[in-house]
Amino acid sequence: MEKNRRWWALVAVALGTFMTYLDNNVVNVALPSIQRDLQLTISGLEWITSAYVLVFAGLLLAGGRIADVLGTRGAFFGGLAVFTLASIGAGLAQNEELLIGARAVQGIGAALLTPAALALITQLFPDARERATAIGIWGGVGALALAIGPFTGGILSQHVSWGWIFLINAPIGVATAVLAAVSFPAGRRGESRGLDLPGVVTSSLALFALTYALIEGESDGWTSGTILAAFGLAAAAAIAFVVIENRSANPMMDLSFLRSRVFSGGLLVMGLWAFGVFGIYFYMAIYLQNVLGFSPTEAGSAFIPMALIMAVLATVAPRIEARFGAARTVAAGLALMAIAIGGIASYGEGTSYLALLPWFMLYGIGGGALVPLNNVILGAMPPGRAGIASGMLNVSREVFGLLGITILGAILTNRSNAATGTELHRYLAGYQFSLVVAAILVGLGIPVALWSLRSVKQPAAAETELEPVLV
Repeated sequence: MEKNRRWWALVAVALGTFMTYLDNNVVNVALPSIQRDLQLTISGLEWITSAYVLVFAGLLLAGGRIADVLGTRGAFFGGLAVFTLASIGAGLAQNEELLIGARAVQGIGAALLTPAALALITQLFPDARERATAIGIWGGVGALALAIGPFTGGILSQHVSWGWIFLINAPIGVATAVLAAVSFPAGRRGESRGLDLPGVVTSSLALFALTYALIEGESDGWTSGTILAAFGLAAAAAIAFVVIENRSANPMMDLSFLRSRVFSGGLLVMGLWAFGVFGIYFYMAIYLQNVLGFSPTEAGSAFIPMALIMAVLATVAPRIEARFGAARTVAAGLALMAIAIGGIASYGEGTSYLALLPWFMLYGIGGGALVPLNNVILGAMPPGRAGIASGMLNVSREVFGLLGITILGAILTNRSNAATGTELHRYLAGYQFSLVVAAILVGLGIPVALWSLRSVKQPAAAETELEPVLV
Protein backbone atom coordinates (compact mmCIF):
# COMPACT_ATOMS: atom_id res chain seq x y z
CA MET A 1 0.00 0.00 0.00
CA GLU A 2 1.36 3.43 -0.94
CA LYS A 3 2.35 5.58 2.01
CA ASN A 4 0.11 8.46 0.95
CA ARG A 5 -2.92 6.17 0.82
CA ARG A 6 -2.02 4.81 4.24
CA TRP A 7 -2.09 8.27 5.79
CA TRP A 8 -5.32 9.15 4.00
CA ALA A 9 -6.75 5.95 5.46
CA LEU A 10 -5.70 7.23 8.89
CA VAL A 11 -7.67 10.42 8.24
CA ALA A 12 -10.75 8.32 7.50
CA VAL A 13 -10.27 6.26 10.65
CA ALA A 14 -9.76 9.41 12.74
CA LEU A 15 -12.89 11.04 11.29
CA GLY A 16 -14.97 7.97 12.14
CA THR A 17 -13.67 8.01 15.69
CA PHE A 18 -14.21 11.77 15.87
CA MET A 19 -17.93 11.28 15.21
CA THR A 20 -18.41 8.85 18.07
CA TYR A 21 -16.33 10.92 20.52
CA LEU A 22 -18.21 14.05 19.52
CA ASP A 23 -21.53 12.38 20.29
CA ASN A 24 -20.31 11.51 23.78
CA ASN A 25 -20.26 15.16 24.84
CA VAL A 26 -22.10 17.29 22.27
CA VAL A 27 -25.52 16.64 23.84
CA ASN A 28 -25.02 17.95 27.39
CA VAL A 29 -25.16 21.70 26.73
CA ALA A 30 -28.10 21.24 24.30
CA LEU A 31 -30.35 19.43 26.80
CA PRO A 32 -32.25 22.55 27.96
CA SER A 33 -33.22 23.35 24.35
CA ILE A 34 -34.30 19.75 23.72
CA GLN A 35 -36.36 19.79 26.93
CA ARG A 36 -38.22 22.94 25.88
CA ASP A 37 -38.97 21.74 22.34
CA LEU A 38 -40.07 18.20 23.20
CA GLN A 39 -41.58 18.97 26.64
CA LEU A 40 -39.42 16.35 28.35
CA THR A 41 -39.14 15.39 31.99
CA ILE A 42 -35.77 15.15 33.77
CA SER A 43 -35.95 11.37 33.38
CA GLY A 44 -36.38 11.77 29.63
CA LEU A 45 -33.31 14.03 29.47
CA GLU A 46 -31.26 11.46 31.36
CA TRP A 47 -32.20 8.75 28.88
CA ILE A 48 -31.26 10.89 25.87
CA THR A 49 -27.71 10.83 27.21
CA SER A 50 -27.68 7.39 28.80
CA ALA A 51 -29.32 5.43 25.95
CA TYR A 52 -26.24 6.05 23.82
CA VAL A 53 -23.76 5.21 26.59
CA LEU A 54 -25.74 2.14 27.68
CA VAL A 55 -25.78 0.51 24.24
CA PHE A 56 -22.29 1.69 23.31
CA ALA A 57 -20.64 0.26 26.43
CA GLY A 58 -22.79 -2.87 26.43
CA LEU A 59 -21.87 -3.89 22.88
CA LEU A 60 -18.22 -2.82 22.69
CA LEU A 61 -16.78 -6.28 23.35
CA ALA A 62 -19.21 -7.78 20.85
CA GLY A 63 -18.16 -5.12 18.32
CA GLY A 64 -14.52 -6.05 18.79
CA ARG A 65 -15.30 -9.72 18.27
CA ILE A 66 -17.28 -8.96 15.09
CA ALA A 67 -14.27 -7.02 13.77
CA ASP A 68 -12.02 -10.01 14.46
CA VAL A 69 -14.40 -12.43 12.70
CA LEU A 70 -15.87 -10.46 9.78
CA GLY A 71 -12.90 -8.18 9.21
CA THR A 72 -12.10 -4.70 10.51
CA ARG A 73 -12.82 -3.07 7.15
CA GLY A 74 -16.36 -4.49 6.98
CA ALA A 75 -17.04 -3.69 10.65
CA PHE A 76 -15.85 -0.11 10.12
CA PHE A 77 -18.12 0.51 7.12
CA GLY A 78 -21.06 -1.22 8.80
CA GLY A 79 -20.69 0.78 12.01
CA LEU A 80 -20.23 4.01 10.06
CA ALA A 81 -23.44 3.43 8.08
CA VAL A 82 -25.51 2.59 11.16
CA PHE A 83 -24.14 5.55 13.12
CA THR A 84 -24.67 8.06 10.29
CA LEU A 85 -28.25 6.97 9.55
CA ALA A 86 -29.13 6.94 13.25
CA SER A 87 -27.70 10.46 13.60
CA ILE A 88 -30.04 11.66 10.86
CA GLY A 89 -32.93 9.99 12.66
CA ALA A 90 -31.99 11.69 15.94
CA GLY A 91 -31.71 15.08 14.26
CA LEU A 92 -35.18 14.74 12.71
CA ALA A 93 -36.87 13.21 15.78
CA GLN A 94 -40.06 14.97 16.84
CA ASN A 95 -40.74 13.18 20.11
CA GLU A 96 -38.99 11.64 23.08
CA GLU A 97 -39.37 8.01 22.01
CA LEU A 98 -37.88 8.51 18.54
CA LEU A 99 -34.96 10.52 19.87
CA ILE A 100 -34.08 8.01 22.59
CA GLY A 101 -34.44 5.14 20.10
CA ALA A 102 -32.18 6.87 17.57
CA ARG A 103 -29.58 7.48 20.29
CA ALA A 104 -29.63 3.76 21.15
CA VAL A 105 -29.07 2.85 17.48
CA GLN A 106 -26.20 5.34 17.40
CA GLY A 107 -24.70 3.30 20.23
CA ILE A 108 -24.88 0.15 18.09
CA GLY A 109 -23.03 1.88 15.25
CA ALA A 110 -20.40 3.28 17.60
CA ALA A 111 -19.84 -0.14 19.20
CA LEU A 112 -19.04 -1.56 15.74
CA LEU A 113 -17.02 1.39 14.47
CA THR A 114 -14.82 2.26 17.45
CA PRO A 115 -13.01 -1.09 18.00
CA ALA A 116 -12.57 -1.50 14.24
CA ALA A 117 -11.09 2.01 13.91
CA LEU A 118 -8.31 1.45 16.43
CA ALA A 119 -7.63 -2.06 15.14
CA LEU A 120 -7.29 -0.67 11.61
CA ILE A 121 -4.45 1.58 12.74
CA THR A 122 -2.42 -1.39 13.95
CA GLN A 123 -2.88 -3.07 10.56
CA LEU A 124 -2.26 0.01 8.43
CA PHE A 125 0.95 0.80 10.33
CA PRO A 126 2.82 -2.42 11.20
CA ASP A 127 6.03 -0.43 11.72
CA ALA A 128 6.18 0.36 15.45
CA ARG A 129 7.42 3.94 15.05
CA GLU A 130 4.88 4.87 12.39
CA ARG A 131 2.12 3.18 14.39
CA ALA A 132 3.01 5.24 17.47
CA THR A 133 2.83 8.43 15.39
CA ALA A 134 -0.48 7.35 13.84
CA ILE A 135 -2.03 6.59 17.23
CA GLY A 136 -0.78 9.97 18.46
CA ILE A 137 -2.60 11.69 15.59
CA TRP A 138 -5.69 9.56 16.24
CA GLY A 139 -5.58 10.51 19.92
CA GLY A 140 -5.19 14.17 19.02
CA VAL A 141 -8.33 14.04 16.87
CA GLY A 142 -10.17 12.46 19.80
CA ALA A 143 -9.01 15.30 22.05
CA LEU A 144 -10.26 17.82 19.49
CA ALA A 145 -13.69 16.19 19.74
CA LEU A 146 -13.62 16.91 23.48
CA ALA A 147 -13.11 20.59 22.65
CA ILE A 148 -15.47 20.89 19.72
CA GLY A 149 -18.30 18.87 21.27
CA PRO A 150 -19.41 21.23 24.07
CA PHE A 151 -18.68 24.31 21.94
CA THR A 152 -20.62 22.98 18.94
CA GLY A 153 -23.53 21.86 21.11
CA GLY A 154 -23.75 25.31 22.70
CA ILE A 155 -23.55 27.25 19.41
CA LEU A 156 -26.06 25.11 17.50
CA SER A 157 -28.61 24.79 20.28
CA GLN A 158 -28.43 28.49 21.15
CA HIS A 159 -28.36 29.97 17.64
CA VAL A 160 -29.69 27.35 15.17
CA SER A 161 -31.51 24.20 16.33
CA TRP A 162 -30.63 21.34 18.65
CA GLY A 163 -31.35 18.85 15.82
CA TRP A 164 -28.20 19.98 14.04
CA ILE A 165 -25.97 18.60 16.79
CA PHE A 166 -26.86 15.21 15.27
CA LEU A 167 -27.36 16.19 11.63
CA ILE A 168 -23.77 17.45 11.34
CA ASN A 169 -22.72 13.79 11.51
CA ALA A 170 -24.29 13.16 8.09
CA PRO A 171 -21.74 15.08 5.95
CA ILE A 172 -18.91 13.84 8.17
CA GLY A 173 -20.12 10.26 7.74
CA VAL A 174 -20.39 10.57 3.95
CA ALA A 175 -16.94 12.16 3.67
CA THR A 176 -15.47 9.43 5.87
CA ALA A 177 -17.06 6.67 3.78
CA VAL A 178 -15.77 8.14 0.49
CA LEU A 179 -12.27 8.65 1.87
CA ALA A 180 -12.18 5.15 3.35
CA ALA A 181 -13.43 3.58 0.11
CA VAL A 182 -10.57 5.05 -1.93
CA SER A 183 -7.81 4.66 0.67
CA PHE A 184 -8.48 1.34 2.44
CA PRO A 185 -6.93 -1.70 0.73
CA ALA A 186 -9.12 -4.67 -0.09
CA GLY A 187 -9.98 -6.58 3.04
CA ARG A 188 -10.53 -10.17 3.93
CA ARG A 189 -12.27 -12.04 6.71
CA GLY A 190 -10.53 -12.30 10.03
CA GLU A 191 -8.74 -15.39 11.25
CA SER A 192 -11.14 -15.86 14.17
CA ARG A 193 -14.05 -18.18 13.43
CA GLY A 194 -17.47 -17.95 15.02
CA LEU A 195 -18.98 -15.15 17.04
CA ASP A 196 -18.96 -17.09 20.32
CA LEU A 197 -22.61 -16.21 20.90
CA PRO A 198 -22.70 -17.33 24.56
CA GLY A 199 -19.71 -15.08 25.24
CA VAL A 200 -21.27 -12.18 23.33
CA VAL A 201 -24.57 -12.53 25.21
CA THR A 202 -23.08 -12.84 28.70
CA SER A 203 -20.49 -10.08 28.25
CA SER A 204 -23.06 -7.70 26.76
CA LEU A 205 -25.59 -8.53 29.48
CA ALA A 206 -23.00 -7.88 32.20
CA LEU A 207 -22.05 -4.52 30.69
CA PHE A 208 -25.68 -3.55 30.04
CA ALA A 209 -26.70 -4.33 33.63
CA LEU A 210 -23.67 -2.60 35.15
CA THR A 211 -24.12 0.50 33.01
CA TYR A 212 -27.84 0.66 33.78
CA ALA A 213 -27.19 0.39 37.53
CA LEU A 214 -24.56 3.14 37.39
CA ILE A 215 -26.83 5.44 35.39
CA GLU A 216 -30.00 4.94 37.43
CA GLY A 217 -28.45 4.28 40.86
CA GLU A 218 -28.56 7.87 42.07
CA SER A 219 -32.17 8.52 41.02
CA ASP A 220 -33.63 5.14 42.07
CA GLY A 221 -31.49 4.76 45.19
CA TRP A 222 -28.36 2.62 45.41
CA THR A 223 -30.07 0.16 47.76
CA SER A 224 -33.34 -0.08 45.80
CA GLY A 225 -34.45 -3.50 44.59
CA THR A 226 -34.05 -2.58 40.93
CA ILE A 227 -30.48 -1.33 41.29
CA LEU A 228 -29.38 -4.20 43.52
CA ALA A 229 -30.91 -6.64 41.02
CA ALA A 230 -29.04 -4.91 38.17
CA PHE A 231 -25.73 -5.17 40.03
CA GLY A 232 -26.50 -8.81 40.87
CA LEU A 233 -27.32 -9.57 37.23
CA ALA A 234 -24.09 -7.90 36.12
CA ALA A 235 -22.06 -10.01 38.56
CA ALA A 236 -23.83 -13.25 37.59
CA ALA A 237 -23.40 -12.56 33.87
CA ALA A 238 -19.73 -11.69 34.38
CA ILE A 239 -19.12 -14.95 36.24
CA ALA A 240 -20.95 -16.87 33.52
CA PHE A 241 -18.82 -15.12 30.90
CA VAL A 242 -15.60 -16.18 32.64
CA VAL A 243 -16.81 -19.79 32.91
CA ILE A 244 -17.88 -19.88 29.25
CA GLU A 245 -14.65 -18.35 27.98
CA ASN A 246 -12.52 -20.80 29.99
CA ARG A 247 -14.41 -23.78 28.55
CA SER A 248 -14.96 -22.57 24.99
CA ALA A 249 -12.91 -24.08 22.18
CA ASN A 250 -13.08 -20.75 20.35
CA PRO A 251 -13.44 -18.08 23.05
CA MET A 252 -14.27 -14.49 22.27
CA MET A 253 -11.57 -13.36 24.68
CA ASP A 254 -8.58 -15.36 25.81
CA LEU A 255 -8.64 -14.58 29.53
CA SER A 256 -5.00 -15.58 29.80
CA PHE A 257 -4.17 -12.20 28.26
CA LEU A 258 -5.34 -10.56 31.49
CA ARG A 259 -2.33 -12.21 33.12
CA SER A 260 -0.16 -9.84 31.09
CA ARG A 261 1.01 -7.11 33.44
CA VAL A 262 1.24 -4.62 30.58
CA PHE A 263 -2.23 -5.36 29.21
CA SER A 264 -4.20 -5.51 32.47
CA GLY A 265 -2.23 -2.67 34.08
CA GLY A 266 -2.64 -0.56 30.96
CA LEU A 267 -6.40 -1.09 30.99
CA LEU A 268 -6.58 0.00 34.63
CA VAL A 269 -4.51 3.12 33.95
CA MET A 270 -6.68 3.97 30.93
CA GLY A 271 -9.75 3.58 33.13
CA LEU A 272 -8.38 5.97 35.77
CA TRP A 273 -7.57 8.48 33.02
CA ALA A 274 -11.16 8.25 31.76
CA PHE A 275 -12.46 8.58 35.32
CA GLY A 276 -10.79 11.98 35.53
CA VAL A 277 -11.62 13.20 32.02
CA PHE A 278 -15.32 12.26 31.96
CA GLY A 279 -16.00 13.36 35.53
CA ILE A 280 -14.19 16.69 35.26
CA TYR A 281 -15.79 17.63 31.94
CA PHE A 282 -19.28 16.83 33.20
CA TYR A 283 -19.12 18.62 36.57
CA MET A 284 -16.94 21.50 35.42
CA ALA A 285 -19.58 22.31 32.78
CA ILE A 286 -22.21 22.49 35.52
CA TYR A 287 -19.92 24.58 37.75
CA LEU A 288 -19.16 27.08 35.00
CA GLN A 289 -22.87 27.62 34.25
CA ASN A 290 -24.53 27.34 37.66
CA VAL A 291 -21.82 28.97 39.81
CA LEU A 292 -19.89 31.32 37.51
CA GLY A 293 -22.91 32.21 35.34
CA PHE A 294 -21.52 31.13 31.96
CA SER A 295 -23.89 30.69 29.01
CA PRO A 296 -23.93 27.27 27.26
CA THR A 297 -21.70 28.64 24.49
CA GLU A 298 -19.29 30.22 26.97
CA ALA A 299 -19.12 27.01 29.02
CA GLY A 300 -18.37 24.98 25.89
CA SER A 301 -15.72 27.47 24.79
CA ALA A 302 -14.01 27.29 28.19
CA PHE A 303 -12.78 23.76 27.48
CA ILE A 304 -11.22 24.59 24.12
CA PRO A 305 -7.73 25.61 25.37
CA MET A 306 -7.50 22.48 27.52
CA ALA A 307 -8.53 20.16 24.71
CA LEU A 308 -6.32 21.87 22.10
CA ILE A 309 -3.28 21.45 24.33
CA MET A 310 -4.28 17.83 24.86
CA ALA A 311 -4.54 17.37 21.07
CA VAL A 312 -1.11 18.91 20.42
CA LEU A 313 0.54 16.87 23.17
CA ALA A 314 -1.12 13.72 21.79
CA THR A 315 0.76 14.13 18.52
CA VAL A 316 4.18 14.61 20.14
CA ALA A 317 3.68 12.20 23.07
CA PRO A 318 5.10 9.23 21.08
CA ARG A 319 8.42 11.10 20.82
CA ILE A 320 8.37 11.79 24.54
CA GLU A 321 7.65 8.10 25.14
CA ALA A 322 10.57 7.11 22.91
CA ARG A 323 12.88 9.32 24.99
CA PHE A 324 11.68 8.57 28.53
CA GLY A 325 9.76 5.29 28.20
CA ALA A 326 6.07 4.47 28.41
CA ALA A 327 6.00 4.00 32.19
CA ARG A 328 7.49 7.38 33.06
CA THR A 329 5.58 9.24 30.33
CA VAL A 330 2.19 7.87 31.38
CA ALA A 331 2.95 8.28 35.11
CA ALA A 332 3.96 11.91 34.55
CA GLY A 333 0.74 12.54 32.62
CA LEU A 334 -1.36 11.13 35.45
CA ALA A 335 0.59 13.20 38.00
CA LEU A 336 -0.03 16.42 36.06
CA MET A 337 -3.73 15.59 35.76
CA ALA A 338 -4.03 14.87 39.51
CA ILE A 339 -2.26 18.12 40.40
CA ALA A 340 -4.47 20.10 38.01
CA ILE A 341 -7.68 18.59 39.41
CA GLY A 342 -6.51 19.41 42.93
CA GLY A 343 -5.79 22.97 41.85
CA ILE A 344 -9.23 23.37 40.26
CA ALA A 345 -10.81 22.06 43.48
CA SER A 346 -9.45 25.05 45.40
CA TYR A 347 -11.70 27.51 43.54
CA GLY A 348 -15.30 28.31 44.43
CA GLU A 349 -17.65 31.18 43.66
CA GLY A 350 -16.39 34.59 42.63
CA THR A 351 -13.40 33.28 40.73
CA SER A 352 -12.56 34.12 37.13
CA TYR A 353 -11.91 31.95 34.12
CA LEU A 354 -8.37 33.36 33.85
CA ALA A 355 -7.65 32.03 37.33
CA LEU A 356 -8.78 28.55 36.29
CA LEU A 357 -7.06 28.60 32.89
CA PRO A 358 -3.52 27.60 34.04
CA TRP A 359 -4.95 24.51 35.75
CA PHE A 360 -6.98 23.70 32.64
CA MET A 361 -3.82 23.91 30.54
CA LEU A 362 -1.84 21.74 32.96
CA TYR A 363 -4.67 19.21 32.82
CA GLY A 364 -4.49 19.21 29.01
CA ILE A 365 -0.73 18.55 29.08
CA GLY A 366 -1.24 15.58 31.40
CA GLY A 367 -4.11 14.14 29.39
CA GLY A 368 -2.18 14.36 26.12
CA ALA A 369 0.81 12.53 27.62
CA LEU A 370 -1.33 9.41 28.07
CA VAL A 371 -2.04 8.88 24.36
CA PRO A 372 0.88 6.38 23.88
CA LEU A 373 -0.97 4.10 26.29
CA ASN A 374 -3.32 3.11 23.44
CA ASN A 375 -0.41 1.72 21.44
CA VAL A 376 1.03 -0.04 24.50
CA ILE A 377 -2.25 -1.82 25.31
CA LEU A 378 -2.85 -2.94 21.72
CA GLY A 379 0.75 -4.08 21.37
CA ALA A 380 0.33 -6.44 24.32
CA MET A 381 -2.02 -8.69 22.31
CA PRO A 382 -1.49 -10.62 19.06
CA PRO A 383 -2.34 -8.65 15.89
CA GLY A 384 -5.10 -11.13 15.03
CA ARG A 385 -6.97 -10.10 18.17
CA ALA A 386 -6.64 -6.35 17.66
CA GLY A 387 -10.40 -5.95 17.39
CA ILE A 388 -11.21 -7.44 20.78
CA ALA A 389 -8.19 -5.66 22.33
CA SER A 390 -9.57 -2.37 21.05
CA GLY A 391 -13.00 -3.32 22.35
CA MET A 392 -11.62 -4.01 25.82
CA LEU A 393 -9.69 -0.74 25.79
CA ASN A 394 -12.83 1.20 24.91
CA VAL A 395 -14.91 -0.69 27.49
CA SER A 396 -12.37 0.32 30.13
CA ARG A 397 -12.60 3.94 29.04
CA GLU A 398 -16.41 4.10 28.81
CA VAL A 399 -17.20 2.21 32.03
CA PHE A 400 -14.61 4.07 34.11
CA GLY A 401 -15.78 7.32 32.54
CA LEU A 402 -19.32 6.51 33.60
CA LEU A 403 -17.97 5.68 37.06
CA GLY A 404 -16.34 9.10 37.11
CA ILE A 405 -19.69 10.79 36.54
CA THR A 406 -21.78 8.60 38.83
CA ILE A 407 -19.35 8.17 41.74
CA LEU A 408 -18.37 11.82 41.80
CA GLY A 409 -22.06 12.71 41.58
CA ALA A 410 -22.92 10.50 44.54
CA ILE A 411 -20.04 11.99 46.57
CA LEU A 412 -21.08 15.52 45.59
CA THR A 413 -24.69 14.92 46.63
CA ASN A 414 -23.77 13.27 49.92
CA ARG A 415 -21.29 15.98 50.87
CA SER A 416 -23.70 18.75 49.88
CA ASN A 417 -26.47 17.28 52.02
CA ALA A 418 -24.13 17.12 55.01
CA ALA A 419 -22.94 20.73 54.61
CA THR A 420 -24.55 23.86 56.05
CA GLY A 421 -25.21 27.31 54.65
CA THR A 422 -26.84 28.50 51.47
CA GLU A 423 -27.69 26.15 48.63
CA LEU A 424 -24.71 27.46 46.63
CA HIS A 425 -22.32 26.97 49.53
CA ARG A 426 -23.56 23.42 50.10
CA TYR A 427 -23.16 22.61 46.40
CA LEU A 428 -19.62 24.00 46.33
CA ALA A 429 -18.69 21.95 49.40
CA GLY A 430 -19.74 18.79 47.59
CA TYR A 431 -18.23 19.85 44.27
CA GLN A 432 -14.82 20.71 45.71
CA PHE A 433 -14.63 17.56 47.82
CA SER A 434 -15.57 15.36 44.85
CA LEU A 435 -12.73 16.91 42.82
CA VAL A 436 -10.27 16.12 45.61
CA VAL A 437 -11.45 12.49 45.50
CA ALA A 438 -11.03 12.49 41.70
CA ALA A 439 -7.47 13.82 42.05
CA ILE A 440 -6.60 11.04 44.52
CA LEU A 441 -8.06 8.31 42.29
CA VAL A 442 -6.25 9.60 39.19
CA GLY A 443 -3.07 9.77 41.25
CA LEU A 444 -3.46 6.09 42.15
CA GLY A 445 -2.70 5.33 38.52
CA ILE A 446 0.88 6.61 38.91
CA PRO A 447 2.30 3.56 40.76
CA VAL A 448 0.18 1.27 38.56
CA ALA A 449 1.77 2.77 35.43
CA LEU A 450 5.30 2.64 36.82
CA TRP A 451 4.86 -1.02 37.80
CA SER A 452 2.89 -2.41 34.86
CA LEU A 453 4.56 -0.54 31.97
CA ARG A 454 8.18 -0.66 33.12
CA SER A 455 9.09 -3.50 30.74
CA VAL A 456 7.57 -1.94 27.60
CA LYS A 457 10.23 -1.68 24.90
CA GLN A 458 10.53 1.36 22.71
CA PRO A 459 10.25 1.05 18.89
CA ALA A 460 13.51 0.12 17.24
CA ALA A 461 14.70 2.52 14.57
CA ALA A 462 15.67 -0.25 12.21
CA GLU A 463 12.45 -2.19 12.55
CA THR A 464 11.34 -3.57 9.21
CA GLU A 465 8.14 -2.21 7.74
CA LEU A 466 5.72 -4.73 6.32
CA GLU A 467 2.89 -4.13 3.88
CA PRO A 468 -0.39 -4.31 5.81
CA VAL A 469 -3.30 -6.54 4.97
CA LEU A 470 -6.64 -5.40 6.33
CA VAL A 471 -8.83 -8.10 7.85
